[in-house]
Amino acid sequence: MADQQNQDQGINIELTDDQANGLYSNLAIITHSYSEFVLDFISIMPGMPKAKVGSRVVMTPHNAKRLMRALIDNVKRYESQNGLIKDEPNQEGGMPMNFGGATGEA
Repeated sequence: MADQQNQDQGINIELTDDQANGLYSNLAIITHSYSEFVLDFISIMPGMPKAKVGSRVVMTPHNAKRLMRALIDNVKRYESQNGLIKDEPNQEGGMPMNFGGATGEA
């Protein structure tokens, strides 16, 4: 989770060329059970009735909480350097489209 922690422990992390290019996502659907969190990263395009999950990450609740803390820390550092990230008005309070089900959005 934390880059500094990885460096301190001497973990060698490798990326394939495809992974190094990254995957764009403008929607994340998060669901969970007692034992795991599932994060589906999606790129949804305006006017398109369908979108496919580009990547799915499954993690333990413990690691999901570590990820949350790392994201909070990084957003705070980003905002201290670049200014406040403003929430888009249509994104507050729920899903941008009716996907159904009781899931969260990030």
